[in-house]
Amino acid sequence: MNTYGLERTGIINTGDIYRNMCPAWLTEEALRNHEGVLSDTGALVVKTGKFTGRAPKDKFIVDTPTVHEYISWNNVNRPISKEKFEALKSKVTSYLQNRNIYLFDGFAGADTACRKKFRIINELASECLFIRNLLIRPTSKQLDQYGDPDFTIIVAPNYKCNPKIDGVHSEAAIIIDYETRVVLIAGTQYAGEIKKSVFSVMNYFLPAEGVLPMHCSANMDPASKETAVFFGLSGTGKTTLSADPDRKLIGDDEHGWSSRGIFNFEGGCYAKCINLNKDKEPFIYNAIKAGALVENVVLDPDTRKPNYFDNKYTENTRVGYPIDFIPNAAIPGTGGIPNVVIFLTADSFGVLPPISLLSKEAAMYHFVTGFTSKVAGTEQGITEPVPTFSTLFGEPFMPLKPSVYANMLGERISLYNTKVFLVNTGWTGGPYGIGSRMDLKYTRAMITAALNGGLNYVGYKHNEQFNVEVPQSCPGVPCQILNPRDTWANKKSYDTMAAKVARMFYDNFKEKYPDMDDAIVNAGPKP
Repeated sequence: MNTYGLERTGIINTGDIYRNMCPAWLTEEALRNHEGVLSDTGALVVKTGKFTGRAPKDKFIVDTPTVHEYISWNNVNRPISKEKFEALKSKVTSYLQNRNIYLFDGFAGADTACRKKFRIINELASECLFIRNLLIRPTSKQLDQYGDPDFTIIVAPNYKCNPKIDGVHSEAAIIIDYETRVVLIAGTQYAGEIKKSVFSVMNYFLPAEGVLPMHCSANMDPASKETAVFFGLSGTGKTTLSADPDRKLIGDDEHGWSSRGIFNFEGGCYAKCINLNKDKEPFIYNAIKAGALVENVVLDPDTRKPNYFDNKYTENTRVGYPIDFIPNAAIPGTGGIPNVVIFLTADSFGVLPPISLLSKEAAMYHFVTGFTSKVAGTEQGITEPVPTFSTLFGEPFMPLKPSVYANMLGERISLYNTKVFLVNTGWTGGPYGIGSRMDLKYTRAMITAALNGGLNYVGYKHNEQFNVEVPQSCPGVPCQILNPRDTWANKKSYDTMAAKVARMFYDNFKEKYPDMDDAIVNAGPKP
C-alpha cells in the first residue's frame, strides 16, 4: 500500500488511505460516518460542536532558534517548546493509527512561481472535502508528479488535548512548526483552522521571496483587467463586496502581490451564511449546492431546507465551495497590479466616514493598525461587535514583524501609484445599539465609484480628527451620509465619541508600534 510518506510524520497506518477523492465520494463517506447530513440543495451540512469559530488562544508557534528572531511574539503568536510539540504530535499520530485517513494533496498559490505544495492528513471525510474545496486542486498529471509536499498539516478534531500535560490552553490546539514544516490541528472541527494554517505558512515564507501576502479579497474588470484588493477582517464584507457581478472574482480571502500582479492563494471561498439573502448575495446563495460543505446552518428537519437566519448554533455559519461555483470567477486566480486598495472596517462607534482617501503614509498607518470590530461568532465568545485593532487586518495569521509587511505595501503604493481608500461598513447615525449598519447598496456604490474613477474629480474635505480626505459627493450615495457627524442627531455626542476613538487609535499605535517612522505616526488620527 502506498503510504504517501505518512511515516515521515509519525503515522504508520494500517487503515485505508484515501487520497484526493472526488467530492461525491467524500460526501458519501461523510454521510456513512454520520459526520453530517444533506441539505435540500445537495450540500453537506455538518455541526462543528463546541468550536464554531477560530480559537486564537489555542494557536501556537514552535519556538526554535532558527525562527525565533523572525517571529512577532505577542498574544496571538504564542510560543510553545519543541519538546511539547513533539510530544503532542506523537500522541495525535498514535491516535490516528489503524484509522482510515482522508488525504488531500493540493496547492496554495495560483501563480506557479510562488506556489507551495500542502499535504493535509484528515481524520474526517467532511474536513477533507472542505480543504479540497478551498485549496487549488491538482490535475491528474500534477498529482502523478506531486512528490513530497512543502508542508504537512495533520488534522485530528476528535483527539482532545490535556492542557496541563500538553502545555496548551484547552482541549484544542493549532500548532505550527515552521522549522520542520508541520502543522498540528487537534480538538476542533471548525474547518477554518485548516485554511488559516495554510495562510499562516504562506505569510511566513513569501516575504523572503519578494511577495506581499495579504488577508484580502480581490477582483478585476473583465475588459481592462484593472485590479482591486479589499482588506478586512472576517465580517467586514470582503467576500460580499468582492463578489461583484460586473467584475471577475480573483479570490475572497488570501492573496499575494508579486511583481507580476495579484494571485489567489486558494481555489475556493469560505463565505458567511448568516442572514444570507438570495437577492442581495446571489452568487454565494447559488454556490451552496452538491460539493459544498456547510457548517452549523440550521436545517428544517422535514424538508432539510437551510434557515440562514437562524443563529441557533452560532452567528458564524459558513459555507466552503470551489471558486468555480461562482460564475464570474477568474480562472486561474490571477490579476494585474492593483489600481485600487480598499481597507474595510466595521466601526461599531459610528464615527468614521463611510469612505475616505488615504495618503501612502496614512495607508501604511491603517494597514498596520487594522481597526475594525470583531463581529458576532467569528471567534469563540464573540456575541456582539467588539472594537479591536488587528495588525495588518489579520494579526492572528501574520507571524513576522508588522514592519515587514507594511514596508512592502508602502513600496508598492509608491511604485505603482495605487490609490487607497478606507471604507467603513459599520455603523452610521450613532454607535452599535443606537445607529444602524451602513446600507450595503451605498457601500457598493462608493466602492464602484472608487474603482471606476468616479471619485477622482469630486471635492474632498479634510477630516481633522481622523486625518483623512472625505469626498463630498459620490454617485448613487446621498451626500448627507458622507460626513458621519451630519448623521448623528446629537452632534456633541458625536464629537465626544470621535475624540474617544481617535484617542484609541493614538494609544494603540504608541503602545504596539513605538519604533514606527514619524511620517506614518503623524498620518494617523489626532487625539
